Amino acid sequence: MTVVEENAEPPADRVSDIGLVSADSHVNEPRDLWSENLPPSLREQAMEGIQSGDDGSWKIVFEGKHVFTRDLAAEEKRLEALDPEKRFDVLRSQGIVGEVVFPTIGMYVWMLQDPDGERESCHVYNEWIADTLQNASGRFNCAGLIPAREPENAAAEVERVAELGLRSIMLPSHSEISWNRSVWTPMWDAIAATGLPVVMHQGTGFDTIWYRGPGATVANLVSSETIAPRVATLLATSGILERHPDMHVVFVEFNTGWIAWVEELMDFYDKVFREYDDINKADRPKPTVYPDLALPPSSYVKRQCHATFQLDYEGMRNVPQTGSYSLMWGHDYPHEEGTYPDSRKIVDELASYVSPDDARRIFRENALEVFKFDRELLDQPF
Repeated sequence: MTVVEENAEPPADRVSDIGLVSADSHVNEPRDLWSENLPPSLREQAMEGIQSGDDGSWKIVFEGKHVFTRDLAAEEKRLEALDPEKRFDVLRSQGIVGEVVFPTIGMYVWMLQDPDGERESCHVYNEWIADTLQNASGRFNCAGLIPAREPENAAAEVERVAELGLRSIMLPSHSEISWNRSVWTPMWDAIAATGLPVVMHQGTGFDTIWYRGPGATVANLVSSETIAPRVATLLATSGILERHPDMHVVFVEFNTGWIAWVEELMDFYDKVFREYDDINKADRPKPTVYPDLALPPSSYVKRQCHATFQLDYEGMRNVPQTGSYSLMWGHDYPHEEGTYPDSRKIVDELASYVSPDDARRIFRENALEVFKFDRELLDQPF
């Protein structure tokens, strides 16, 4: 459970009463979701859950590997997160009027080695979440999973996600073929055509284990958070964001303290290495830094990149440098590290670090606008 600083007094005008919009929450998929819906030829790849290892790692548990509790009451409790009315009760209690919803087990789909298994597993989840939550209410903004092992599968699933009525495009934060390669151009073009935002969740698309042994768990968690500044820089400096100026990318659960230093750092390196090229043109026929951009790289990050947090004091302190547009809050329900049931108290304490206008952007307006919630719906009594 998230813990707030002691003796924090909420402001007189409570930010938690503005109608919060959470940019990060999850579902708990039924453990037989994939085993019941994958084609028989792919059934051995049916994900049933995720399990932590002794070395701080996480792995997929496949159908038939019965390591999970068979306590029916416990499983029923876990699946309460699928009930729209139950979620509405939670949202009301936390002062939240809309939420962006991601998978839990499904976040590990990109660890499947078989492109067919990955593609079909994405299909299964996307159809299920559309029927389960997305079609239940516009207060839910559900992400669709995009296969990433074979680029040709990606653009087709982007279009399919949009046709299903899902509201954001979920990519792994890391792909074996880096996101700046030309093979992804059809995917980026397809995403831009949908008008939907891209989301990349912390810890997706790669084995998160760099270290083993004493201290490895926390060190690995911190290391996995370094992916966001790397990908944000790549999307900016490669020209992807410049070519698609209306496309937004949201880095989920990466926190926000990194935004200030990486914006400064990317502009510094872009500038000095271009100057080196000017000085040494005869020795460097091919530029070190390319392509040429109309704006400094940080301009694209400020305009089009965002990151979510549950509790991030450093990010709040950095708002004078970063501005508030890149920050989005999320309650991460129903995960244990989320802010439920203390979201109101936590939001009011964090909001005391910034101006009322910035607080409104961070805890409501940014997510409402980027994820294109129906403002009229969210303004209705809830």
